[in-house]
Amino acid sequence: MEKRNEEIGILIADDHTIFREGLRKLLEAKPGFRVLGEAGDGEEALELARQLEPEVLLLDVRMPKLSGLEVLNKLKAFSVPPRTIVLTVAVNEDQVVQALQLGARGIILKHSATAVLFEGIRSVRAGQYWVCHESVSDLAHALLNFAPRPEAVGRPREFFGLTPRETEVIALIVAGFTNRDIADKFVISEHTVKHHLTNIFDKLGVSNRLELALFSIDHHLLDRVQMSLE
Repeated sequence: MEKRNEEIGILIADDHTIFREGLRKLLEAKPGFRVLGEAGDGEEALELARQLEPEVLLLDVRMPKLSGLEVLNKLKAFSVPPRTIVLTVAVNEDQVVQALQLGARGIILKHSATAVLFEGIRSVRAGQYWVCHESVSDLAHALLNFAPRPEAVGRPREFFGLTPRETEVIALIVAGFTNRDIADKFVISEHTVKHHLTNIFDKLGVSNRLELALFSIDHHLLDRVQMSLE
């Protein structure tokens, strides 16, 4: 059994009392987890998150007073927000992307097996993302499965002044390639890849790979980017 100081402190936020109580009993029966509190609506979830400072927040996406997405948005103001896993009955592509944009670290279906829930909590606490049923090291690549795909995508804002090579670099970044992978593919140095990334980040106003992937989704660049991969 794990020592108490190694337990993961969890806050449960769900408006269904029976589900919330069942989840608490399930977690308390499993070594390594400690339920710090329960919230029945979004406002209570925010208040208890502030008071109890849980490591992980299990957050129902649909709640009274404040929805799960609204709670996520307000959690961004916390100096150290809890790592949040959104609980949902079904996967809604727009909802998944929006939740991750707002800072969620995981998405778990309510009908998932208990082993999936346990592993999801552990992965999120360890700094990984957990999307539905598996740990995700490269969220940019995982988002390709959930991004809305418009039927036709024009040349948005003249493609933000990106060069053809920068477009190719974006394609590989979103697909999960490392700087070394990109350098090998284009037969260039890693220094040159970093130079391309600096230019891309400056042009798009992003600062890392995740922001680049989310920007691509927001501005419907993924279809254009995917064409570069083919």
